[in-house]
Amino acid sequence: MSSPFLYIVGEMRPSHQLPLLGLLLFSLIPSQLCQICEVSKENCSYLNPLVNTMVNSNYTKGIQSANILLTLRLVGIQSQRLEQLTQQIQEDTNRRESEITSGELALVILALGACKNLDEEFIRDAHLVSKLGEKFKAEIENMETHSGNPLTNYYQLSLALLTLCLSDGSYSITNVILYFTPENKNYYFGGQFSVDTGAMAVLALTCVKRSIEKEKIEADKKDLNKTNVYITSLVNKILSAKHDGLFGNIFSTGESMQALFVSSNYYKNEGNCQETLHTVLYNISQGAFHLPIAAAQILPALMGKTYLDVNKDCSSVCSPVKFNISTDKPVTVTPIISPSYISVNYSVQINETFNSTKVTVRKGSVFLDVMKAAQKQNEAAFRFKMEDSPWGPYIISVQDIRANNNDRTYWELLSNGQPLSQGAGSYVVKNGEYLEVRWSKY
Repeated sequence: MSSPFLYIVGEMRPSHQLPLLGLLLFSLIPSQLCQICEVSKENCSYLNPLVNTMVNSNYTKGIQSANILLTLRLVGIQSQRLEQLTQQIQEDTNRRESEITSGELALVILALGACKNLDEEFIRDAHLVSKLGEKFKAEIENMETHSGNPLTNYYQLSLALLTLCLSDGSYSITNVILYFTPENKNYYFGGQFSVDTGAMAVLALTCVKRSIEKEKIEADKKDLNKTNVYITSLVNKILSAKHDGLFGNIFSTGESMQALFVSSNYYKNEGNCQETLHTVLYNISQGAFHLPIAAAQILPALMGKTYLDVNKDCSSVCSPVKFNISTDKPVTVTPIISPSYISVNYSVQINETFNSTKVTVRKGSVFLDVMKAAQKQNEAAFRFKMEDSPWGPYIISVQDIRANNNDRTYWELLSNGQPLSQGAGSYVVKNGEYLEVRWSKY
């Protein structure tokens, strides 16, 4: 699965080059810290783009910004922006209480409760942990009546379990053992193991394991053994998805690093640490994490943090003074030369039915622009609906056919027959390209 909330992830865009990257490799991290593989304090400045993206962006608001608040608190960054985010999240939580998903509520609790701050009072007064327990139970009940499919997805289910575990909430160890087995179909998306889902499950199961060991929950030795087996199996699946220091793709690597920090000796090998940091820092220099949600998911691991640290006093090797937090808004430059146009092929496939067309869009247009152009040509064949998400626009229906978690259906974006890891609002199309929206199952 390419995204935790069934949203397709962001894009790559040009940015400033990272100078002397090859030489930087040898000063990234002291050897004794390689198990967690954090950036050394001498190189904290290379994380400035991530911090500024989160602090200055107005792209995400309300509950959608919970991940950003969680990360800023977790890594010890102080800013007036945190107060704004906190207020927005609390107001949005009160306003949307009935429609908030389990994963969204879990992030709200983690963000507001991180690092022992005064917002814990809001969590307590609003009974958010008990409400999350109810939502977690509803996810399990839906699996029992809908062929093993949760109301949302396994990333959100794992995130909910992690939060309940960290918050001393209510959950059944029997359900954990029954439903979090690594062979469960919900760890897979389009036949591929979902690395970010597996990573979140490892974090959740590690918390459960520690709770069993500390006798905070009732469980026997058999439950503990199975939990250990699950963690090991999921970690092996994550490691099998490794390439060029990444796990899955650039956007699933941050949470994979967190999972490996708490469950594996992978980063005891300094070469593994250097390979991951080299690739991630290069991608930062290329603007891969220009979406706030993407920056929020990679930064904790780079600063040696995991979501299991939320109940601790938060600080990091990169203290806030190491960052150059800018408050300047980017200047919009209007091009003098009229933009050129390109021609793109576009089709919609629903089972065995195809509708195809050719559209002309401006050079530099994204997938969503092509969909809008096709809809103007033929609304009956190409009409669609979308909703905003932290990862950008998410396609929820085409020809009035909606994606459905119970049926494990979604609208897949493809280019020249290959699935895209970028979203409709992020993927920049090319002249002569064959783009497709396909009704698919995961």
